[in-house]
Amino acid sequence: MNKTKHSGGKHPLLVTLSLGLMALGIGFVSWAMFSLWPQDSYSADVGSSGNFPTVAYAADITGVTLDNTAPVESDKALYPIYPAEGDEIGSLTIPALERKLPFFQGTGVNELKKGVGHFNQSVLPGEEDNCVLSGHRETSFRQLDKLKTGDLLIVQTSAGVFTYEVTGTRIVDKDDKTVIVPTELATLTLTTCYPFNTPGYFPERYIVSALLVKEE
Repeated sequence: MNKTKHSGGKHPLLVTLSLGLMALGIGFVSWAMFSLWPQDSYSADVGSSGNFPTVAYAADITGVTLDNTAPVESDKALYPIYPAEGDEIGSLTIPALERKLPFFQGTGVNELKKGVGHFNQSVLPGEEDNCVLSGHRETSFRQLDKLKTGDLLIVQTSAGVFTYEVTGTRIVDKDDKTVIVPTELATLTLTTCYPFNTPGYFPERYIVSALLVKEE
């Protein structure tokens, strides 16, 4: 009898402890889910403001590697539909070099094999701010160093024909991020690796800057 009473006394205690542990476990799981939710929501919103992201230059032909690929919001009056990665946007004509080049959205390997690439964190041609185009020094942008102040760059897109005038050239370190900063005026920036005639060695970037002088 004593053993039976002793055994029966233990049973409710075990049940109580089990229920308590279960409740504690459910509480921890709920707290973890609640804590993670706002972090996921925040991550999904990063870059939606349209501001320039943090960028880092890498040893490739464009010199630009993106930490965030969200595009800058386009001026709806000029471009109702923002081009998707890989879309052909238009053409870039460089009269001084007797060259007409197609250019595409994005600066990845595929885009730059086909022609010039539009850095998708910059505005589109014709819009106020800095429109950045990149190209291979061996192909699309070969002899880019022959351009001088006053030379014209003509960009044709679905929004019209935009003529830019070269205002200067410069050579910057591959880690220089000033190349893609926003500008107050409608600017076209061309960038490629430098030096031009040193295979496999390109610690710097050759930059051509131009201002919009005419639009049709």
